[in-house]
Amino acid sequence: MAEVAPWLTIIGLGEDGPDGLTGASRAALEAAEIVMGPPRHLSLLPDLPGQRVDWPVPFADGLDLLAGFAGRQVVVLASGDPFWFGAGSVIARRFAREEWRAMPGPSVFSLAAAHLGWPLEKVLCLGHHATPLTRLRPHLARGVRVIMTLRDGAAVTELADYLTNLGFGPSQLWVMEALGGPRERVTEVRAGAESEGFDHPVAVAVQVAGEGKALPQASGLDDGVFDSDGVMTKRPVRALTLSALAPKPFERLWDIGGGSGSVGIEWLLSHPSTEAITVEPRADRIGLITANATALGVDRLRVVEGKAPEALADLPTPDAVFIGGGLSVALLDWLYAHVPAGTRLVANAVTLESEAVLIAAHRTRGGSLLRIELSEAAPLGPRTGWKAAYPVVQWSVVL
Repeated sequence: MAEVAPWLTIIGLGEDGPDGLTGASRAALEAAEIVMGPPRHLSLLPDLPGQRVDWPVPFADGLDLLAGFAGRQVVVLASGDPFWFGAGSVIARRFAREEWRAMPGPSVFSLAAAHLGWPLEKVLCLGHHATPLTRLRPHLARGVRVIMTLRDGAAVTELADYLTNLGFGPSQLWVMEALGGPRERVTEVRAGAESEGFDHPVAVAVQVAGEGKALPQASGLDDGVFDSDGVMTKRPVRALTLSALAPKPFERLWDIGGGSGSVGIEWLLSHPSTEAITVEPRADRIGLITANATALGVDRLRVVEGKAPEALADLPTPDAVFIGGGLSVALLDWLYAHVPAGTRLVANAVTLESEAVLIAAHRTRGGSLLRIELSEAAPLGPRTGWKAAYPVVQWSVVL
């Protein structure tokens, strides 16, 4: 079969316009019948024979417009390296691999690291031009270096305020405008200091400092990290629960009986590719779970209001299931009938009734049964004694 020549070329354009392009990129641009891109990128180009088309807003509308040009020689302009927090991957998902080719330029992360002399392999690189700043939360710790893109100049002040409110006010910021172009400007500021206005496109490099609390990398965050109405899986039991659930990259969790959302949130914190769906029957807890997830940087947590198993019917298939509330024989029977073999299931019980359900399930279905008894030192008159918590029975099994 004859090789099909691509009709679409994705070119990474820097702030210096065509001056920074390779010979192949220049040739593709000059030969294009149509050049699509944001107005800012198009304004950097000299006179060219091709028709100029503004990429519309919202971005998704541009994909349909682009598809209409199939078969003609088309160039799409993107910033720097289109496949590093850029438009390249979105376009590539829409079109067959033989239809397009890419000619990337230096990324804003490479330019920023080169300016500061930072080893890029040791720097956290984030795209925050279209995502909330709260996603930065899991990464904040003294000594961390971050380079991130921001949506506009106003977001610089928002970032500085966010860092200050979390106790990282002494952090050093380098605000980088229009890197690599004639308008390039780099301004060094402190997170808690007043700063002047900044213009798009803007990226910020951060040397994190201060006494703010970093999130531990191990399972079992302090209970105080979560807002709660009193119903939540407490830290020691949560650590054992996450260990039994054993999250892995690209896996999805069903968290049944979300409470404060702590188990689903910690599942998501284990790796950026993980997914979690929390099912909670009480409407008054939905906002609480969502707020906890957002505050801890995992707003990708999906929260479903409803009672299991009815609320589970249309959900995407899980790799692991945790039952923290609503345990019943009917729920276990439904899971065994509808969830694929190989799914990991962990259930916790506190009451005698739910404990009996797990003991019976262990007897008939196998798995591992664990009784967790914890005591904490507490005042006992003028002295100190052990105050026991309710024992928790945990059943874990592979369906």
